[in-house]
Amino acid sequence: MKQLALDIGLAPVPTLEAFFGGPNAAALQHVRMAIAGGSVRSPVPTYLWGESGTGKSHLLRAVREALREQGASCGWCDAGTQRPPAFDDHWSAVLLDDVHLYSTQQQAQAFNWFVNALSPAHGAPRWVLAAGQLPPADLPLRDDLRTRLGWGHIFQLQWLDETERRAVLRQHADARGIFLGDEVIAFMLSRFSRDLGSLMQLLDRLDRHALRKQRAITVPLLKDMLGSE
Repeated sequence: MKQLALDIGLAPVPTLEAFFGGPNAAALQHVRMAIAGGSVRSPVPTYLWGESGTGKSHLLRAVREALREQGASCGWCDAGTQRPPAFDDHWSAVLLDDVHLYSTQQQAQAFNWFVNALSPAHGAPRWVLAAGQLPPADLPLRDDLRTRLGWGHIFQLQWLDETERRAVLRQHADARGIFLGDEVIAFMLSRFSRDLGSLMQLLDRLDRHALRKQRAITVPLLKDMLGSE
């Protein structure tokens, strides 16, 4: 029964619909337009940059899921990808996350993907969507890759303000079937990081703790969870 309870609260897959635009509405609109109508429309590379928790990885994962729903495949590499595969002509796009952390091998493969994605020898140009914490000129990468990441559209993602973060928390809680009272949200926002990724992880842990305890989510339950860890 305990395992069943844990399975109920699985986090939803990142989607473009679940991304709160706010100060990043232009980046969201650009990404939506790039994959609108069932195919990737923009051969011009796009680079998203900003601090951790501003939503870069969410957007890249959401694009990957949207392409999968359209029946398309894409190349994916992040800092945890140990052996990036060779470029595949069937890919509709190339997605490169956390490029500021790439190893020498990952940089070499990312550059290879970049060149092949835009090469006429491989058919129509593919979209390259990349993300990192620094602007292209400041990335600790090989020169040829850094230059290409700065060649196309560039968007700096910004922090959401408290009202916007409150809306995101409520939106994600509703998507999971969780009721979060105003006092719980206020406690989370006042005591924990404004990093959205950290807040989503906290929400996930709180959901699982509530399911184990079979109790409604309240500030005392949140304190109980923190005290038991």
